[in-house]
Amino acid sequence: GSVDADIFFCGEAPGGDEEKQGEPFVGKAGALLTKIITAMGHSREQVYIGNIMNWRPEMPTPVGNRPPTPEEMAYCLPYLRAQIEVVKPKIIVALGMTAVNGLLGPDPARRMGAIRGQFFEFQDLPLLVTYHPSYLLRYATMKTKRLVWEDMLLAMENIGLPISEKQRGFFQ
Repeated sequence: GSVDADIFFCGEAPGGDEEKQGEPFVGKAGALLTKIITAMGHSREQVYIGNIMNWRPEMPTPVGNRPPTPEEMAYCLPYLRAQIEVVKPKIIVALGMTAVNGLLGPDPARRMGAIRGQFFEFQDLPLLVTYHPSYLLRYATMKTKRLVWEDMLLAMENIGLPISEKQRGFFQ
């Protein structure tokens, strides 16, 4: 992504497609994230996309994915902090609960439905929580799409991006 990006999207960890291509969010979830970024009036080249963990979590078989452990996330956190210091975004968007736990620390009582659309703080930056694109792929209702889109509108408003009436009406 751009080192001059205003928006830093933070995901979980590379999956199989990302591991092969050496780039975050290149599978189906990545294609959906790209559509979201485009709907926001940006391109992938204008934002920064990173992950809590820099490599695919080891699996006992060559297929499948698993979320990183708290220890793996803690090990990678200094690198993520350094990425954020270099990019200096105006906002971080945490994509999914693994990203939230990696950025804010684990909390077994935390529930995504209760915190999505809310702002927190990470490294003195606003941190907005939303669902991971893979969640939208599994639960692709107009309601879930609208919830994520409302989060993107919040992110855009927070950093002063213009929002058209057409954008405000998506998924209604």
